[in-house]
Amino acid sequence: MAQLKPNLTEVDPVWDRLCHEAEDAIQTEPLMGSLLHQGILHHSRLEQALAYRVSMKLASAEMSEQLLREIADEAYASDPAIAAAARADLVATYERDPACHRFLQPLLYFKGFQAVQAYRVGHWLWQTGRRDFAYFFQMRISETFGVDIHPAARLGRGIMIDHAHSIVIGETAVVGDNVSILHSVTLGGTGKEEEDRHPKIGDGVLIGAGAKVLGNIRVGENSRIAAGSVVLEDVPCCKTVAGVPARIVGEAGCAQPAVSMDHQLKKCMKAQEAADS
Repeated sequence: MAQLKPNLTEVDPVWDRLCHEAEDAIQTEPLMGSLLHQGILHHSRLEQALAYRVSMKLASAEMSEQLLREIADEAYASDPAIAAAARADLVATYERDPACHRFLQPLLYFKGFQAVQAYRVGHWLWQTGRRDFAYFFQMRISETFGVDIHPAARLGRGIMIDHAHSIVIGETAVVGDNVSILHSVTLGGTGKEEEDRHPKIGDGVLIGAGAKVLGNIRVGENSRIAAGSVVLEDVPCCKTVAGVPARIVGEAGCAQPAVSMDHQLKKCMKAQEAADS
């Protein structure tokens, strides 16, 4: 009898690793067994675990966990790209955050990862015309995680939001793939105009803590924005900007700033001073 080949679409190394980590964690800390079973081991796919986590975090007296879970399940079933993006976000967090040592940490404990996954369901609601429910998701994400992402904003894959406190991303903002954002970052507008008014962040950009990027401007791919900067003009690709208002102080310093998470400015500032002299 010919041996059946496994269905490659059913192979999910991210989910397999999560389950193994959960089993190991229970052996180390049996009192965590209930949480780990309910959050991971009770489910058969990552999509189910994500729907459970999102619904548990956003549930309130006004909206039950069961109803929110049904909505999240519908979103994951309708658009497989949502869960694919979640896998990329999880791996990005594990690879870039030195405080992350296991895949299960973002799923269970990190509000930046959880907020982005809840936003992705809210964005699906917005795209399918269910605007009031999308606004409800935005409200609860802000109340629960301290992260305010408009459901119409467009976020790519491999997004890592570290610490995630006081993040604001406006309605017409666009964030590319493999972007890293630290706490207290604002991607905002500059006035009361209702048209395209928020920043466009290219792939691979690193945005330091407390940075404010304002207006319909473009931040080029693989650039760095230093902590505390206020960016009001376009940023070319592969540059580092710093200051209030921000100006170019050198090259990005590496091929992928968002992956290296290197915030040091000394080398690039010296190089820029040498080039200017």
